[in-house]
Amino acid sequence: MCGIVGIVGREAVSGQVVDALRRLEYRGYDSAGIATLEAGRLERRRAEGKLSNLQLKLLQNPLAGAIGIGHTRWATHGRPNETNAHPHATERLAVVHNGIIENFRELKAELAAQGCAFETETDTEVVAQLVSHLMRTGLGPVAAVEAALPRLRGAFALAFLFAGQEDFLIGARHGAPLAVGFGDGETYLGSDALALAPSPTRSPISTRATGPS
Repeated sequence: MCGIVGIVGREAVSGQVVDALRRLEYRGYDSAGIATLEAGRLERRRAEGKLSNLQLKLLQNPLAGAIGIGHTRWATHGRPNETNAHPHATERLAVVHNGIIENFRELKAELAAQGCAFETETDTEVVAQLVSHLMRTGLGPVAAVEAALPRLRGAFALAFLFAGQEDFLIGARHGAPLAVGFGDGETYLGSDALALAPSPTRSPISTRATGPS
C-alpha cells in the first residue's frame, strides 16, 4: 500500500515531506519521490529503493519550494524503478496516488489515440495525462479533476500539484483513506493521520478525513 503526502507551507517543505514519508514506511515500499514548485515550475526528485536514496538526491539537488507532494510506492503496475516512481508529471501537473485504477488500460489507449505520450508502465500516469488533457480543453484545475474522477474505476487516493499554483493542492479519494491536516498557516494531506504528525518544532495539526468517498 503506497504512502502519499502533500504540504502547502510557508517555507521549503521537502524536509517535511520526507519526514512524513518516513512515518509511512510501515506500509512497505520500493521507491520514493517528491515534487514541488520552483518559481512556479514543477520539479521532481525520485529514487529507487529506500528513502535514504531520495534524501541523497535532495542533498545533491535541493528543492526550495514551499508546496510539495511526496510518495512511497509499492509497485503494482510497472517495475520498481525510478521511471515508474511517483510523482508522475506532465507540463501542467504532478500527481501521487495510493490505490489501483482498474480501467487504466482503456483510458491509456483512449488518450494515446488523442496524442498523449506515456513514459511509464503505471496506472497512475493515466490520471496525470487525463487531467492534463482536460485542462488543454480549457478547464481549470478543479474542473478538470472533477471531470476526471468519475472516469476512474477502483479504489484510490490522489493528491495533485499544479504548475503556477503556489498555494493550492487538490486531494481526492474513493474507497481509500486520505487525511487533511491544518497547522499554523500550513495545510497537509496524507494517507493517514500518522503521516501528518508534527515534529517537536512544529505547531499542532488538527486532522480530518476528506472526500469525495
